[in-house]
Amino acid sequence: MSIDRIVLAFAGSVILLSLLLAHQHSSNWLWLTAFVGANLLQSAFTGFCPLAMILKALGVRPGEAFR
Repeated sequence: MSIDRIVLAFAGSVILLSLLLAHQHSSNWLWLTAFVGANLLQSAFTGFCPLAMILKALGVRPGEAFR
């Protein structure tokens, strides 16, 4: 799996998890959803993604996001 797909899967998982936690426990978990969404938006414009940098350092192949 490429870095791009891992980042997308991780972001989607964190968003769904935070929505579940907000529904079950506290609406403050929606701040995590907002943070992930803001990070995805800034990454689209700047190309800077901390998770992608970590994955690259761990040796995950860059690859293409979509074929």
